[in-house]
Amino acid sequence: MHGIARLPVAVFATLFVILSAQAQQTALVGGRLIDGFGHAPIHDSVILIDGDRVADVGTVDSLDVPAGYEVISTEGMDVLPGLWESHAHVMLNGHADYPHWQANYLDRQIDEIMPASAVQLLLAGVTSARDLGAPLEASMALKERIASGEIPGPNMYMSGPFLQAEVEDWQTAYRWPVTSVREARDRVRTLDESGMDFVKLIDQDKMPLEVARAIVDEAHKRGMKVVGHSHRPDEIRVGLEIGIDNYEHTGLTTAPEYPPDVIAALKERTATGRVAGGPLYWTPTVDVLYSYDRLVANPERLDDPCWKRGLKEDTIADIAASIANAGQLPYMRLTPLRKPTLERKIAQLRDAGVVFMVGTDSGVPMNFHCQSTWHEMDTLVNVMGMPVMDVIRAAVYWPAVMMDVEADYGTVSKGKKADIIAVRGDVLEHINLLSQVELVMKDGIVYKEGGQPVEANLN
Repeated sequence: MHGIARLPVAVFATLFVILSAQAQQTALVGGRLIDGFGHAPIHDSVILIDGDRVADVGTVDSLDVPAGYEVISTEGMDVLPGLWESHAHVMLNGHADYPHWQANYLDRQIDEIMPASAVQLLLAGVTSARDLGAPLEASMALKERIASGEIPGPNMYMSGPFLQAEVEDWQTAYRWPVTSVREARDRVRTLDESGMDFVKLIDQDKMPLEVARAIVDEAHKRGMKVVGHSHRPDEIRVGLEIGIDNYEHTGLTTAPEYPPDVIAALKERTATGRVAGGPLYWTPTVDVLYSYDRLVANPERLDDPCWKRGLKEDTIADIAASIANAGQLPYMRLTPLRKPTLERKIAQLRDAGVVFMVGTDSGVPMNFHCQSTWHEMDTLVNVMGMPVMDVIRAAVYWPAVMMDVEADYGTVSKGKKADIIAVRGDVLEHINLLSQVELVMKDGIVYKEGGQPVEANLN
């Protein structure tokens, strides 16, 4: 006791938060388990959780619940690994004016904006998230605060600032220009030594090839993956040449499909598999485009209070004012012309053999963290025609593999972290049930139960 009493107040407060939300021994009993491996679900499942790990998995007929375990019934529910959001922007909360946001909210990132984004993701069933671009200091702070238990949120894998050829003045807080091989290596080294998990590279086709290649080579030397934009055919072509691991988006233009040589090159890359360093991953982020016209016709979801959680009143008012005329935003002016191209492009990518991951560009205008992941999954299943189990694996299993953390995450199985969600009903028939997650558990701690936040573990 004397040792604890001498701790600084901030450290003591952190310890108190961690101890108050300490995971115990819990049994999730009765639900159908979709464990993430992709095979047949396990009916009447029993999942034993000891601390932050899954101790055992079985059924009510094969696995007894030991004495002392708290039982949470999952009868009538589908139980899944916690979702991954593979393309989040936690420095954004749906505001439609980027220069305004950067000018006015940079000093609120660490204490308000990012923590609000993180808890909104968590309550939506997202227990792991990849953040694709944010100021370095704020990114470091968010990772540390969540990892220490000071604030709730998903496991955060962060890129820090984008690396790109040219940067406008208002973007300098979260985008870094790279103009030489030496600068390329220095930038990657800084990101690595600051605890960032991967590198985000954009406009690689506008860089000298040797500079873009130096970014990828330095990242790979340090064990970091490189995630790149795919808005232009040349971004894809250059990315394949230099060894980008994961492409984002489906293109900013209205072209009806990818050029034949790009598809041929993608097939050549996916044919090499392990020889080229593993699968070629793709995060298409299609729903924010596909659902835009429906959102304009029915903007009611913009009134959902879920996106306001954790934000100050003036922040909420500013965001709401910026999206008051949803159908008139310059950010979305090309979207109606891009929408008809999406199904063809997704079909081309599927045919080329890329491995999809679920990511949404959450945080961009009107694409709120509390809604975006399930919207993307619903669109991939019900519009793009992807098998539902493939989409679930794209949201739980493949991101863990891509980020080299599959030993701990991606499936509900013995020895892995207890990051688990549950929904009431048959998610294999109705994927949009993920809009109403009943149970959210991360590291064995329950953050949502009965569809309601467990406030004691969130504060």
